[in-house]
Amino acid sequence: MTYSDSLALSWKNIKGNKLRTGITVIIIALGIFALILIITAIQAASNSLTSSFSTMGSNAFSIRYKERNFNFGGGGGGRRNNTVKSNKKALREKRSKVGLPITYNEARAFLDRFSFPGAKVSIALRGPAGVVVNTNLAKTNPEINVFGGDENYLELNGYKIDYGRNFSSTETESGINVCMLGSAVAEKLFPVNKAKAIDAVVNVDHIPYRVIGVLADKGSSAFFNTSKIIVTSVNNVRRVFAATGNSYVLAVQVADLKMIDVATGEATAVFRPIRKLETKEADNFYIDKSDSIAESLLKNLGFLEKGTIGIAFITLIGAAIGLMNIMLVAVNERTKEIGLVKALGGTQKDIRSQFLFESILISLMGAVAGITAGILLGNLVAVLLHTGFVIPWAWVVAGILVCFMVGLGAGLYPAYKASKLDPIVALRYE
Repeated sequence: MTYSDSLALSWKNIKGNKLRTGITVIIIALGIFALILIITAIQAASNSLTSSFSTMGSNAFSIRYKERNFNFGGGGGGRRNNTVKSNKKALREKRSKVGLPITYNEARAFLDRFSFPGAKVSIALRGPAGVVVNTNLAKTNPEINVFGGDENYLELNGYKIDYGRNFSSTETESGINVCMLGSAVAEKLFPVNKAKAIDAVVNVDHIPYRVIGVLADKGSSAFFNTSKIIVTSVNNVRRVFAATGNSYVLAVQVADLKMIDVATGEATAVFRPIRKLETKEADNFYIDKSDSIAESLLKNLGFLEKGTIGIAFITLIGAAIGLMNIMLVAVNERTKEIGLVKALGGTQKDIRSQFLFESILISLMGAVAGITAGILLGNLVAVLLHTGFVIPWAWVVAGILVCFMVGLGAGLYPAYKASKLDPIVALRYE
């Protein structure tokens, strides 16, 4: 009996026991499904994070008064203890000059003193979030974010102008009520032609602004919609929305990526005296490179990935035990058939091959079903986050190999038991 004969006979037995095969395939598929689903969703989220937070180029960095931290979930226990720790931390920060927001004067002083060759510097201040922008004919939902910047703000944050122009130096310094609309805002207020927004007057949180530009859409995600924004001058946010109390942010872009580390060192040296730090004191500001936020969030997603691998591993162990049990049942059911094969010249190797092929085929069918379902459902996250279709090829290959090993391991003992049956005893089995 050749291997092809054994394979054909195994496939015939699989088709002849559809209910048993189906249940086993589902059990195996669940483990692989959970793994591929979460891995696909994580990769889709990773792609979205990269596009969301890499607003500046790789040759840019920003200076903030503290690091931006993102955590998934939260703990309910130990609330009082956490409050005490927070109060102690706040007291330490006050004493050590840490946690002090960057003021406008400090930002201006850095702009005047930082003279790195070929570098561009921008001062920005975040205004209110979740505001309504309207004209006499249309209005947005309360989901628009206001940002204040200068002439370099658009370039250093990856925006381009679709219609109109950038701020002039006079508009930036005076802080008059002019603004640029994000693509989604312009489309909502001027659905027929976004170009008609130029020189129109819109109300931003009930305050009139003259529109001087419409920004091109640079792509968005569920983490941050870059088109639902209003950009005005930093001095306008200072004057109109002073109650927001946010810290100023400095953005720096250098001409050559190779000089980014030198530029950050120079920026630190310039900004420390401005922040009134002594030689022995630690920095009370944070250098934030363009990809650091995405890296921080991806690290959190990595813990979820590890947990999923553990769950999938436990599920596959259970599936392997179930598959072995089913194969042992199959050996008992087909004892007389095994005796007939041996009586006609079948060898122990032929019997082993038949049962091993059957076990491996069932396991691989489960792998295919689980991988297909996991990729399809996992890409629902990609659709929600507006990213491309994701196929985690490395995990697909790993899933197939793992299922192959599960099928092989689960079939070894039943195949060995079947091959050792005495043909005379087997033929007399009822």
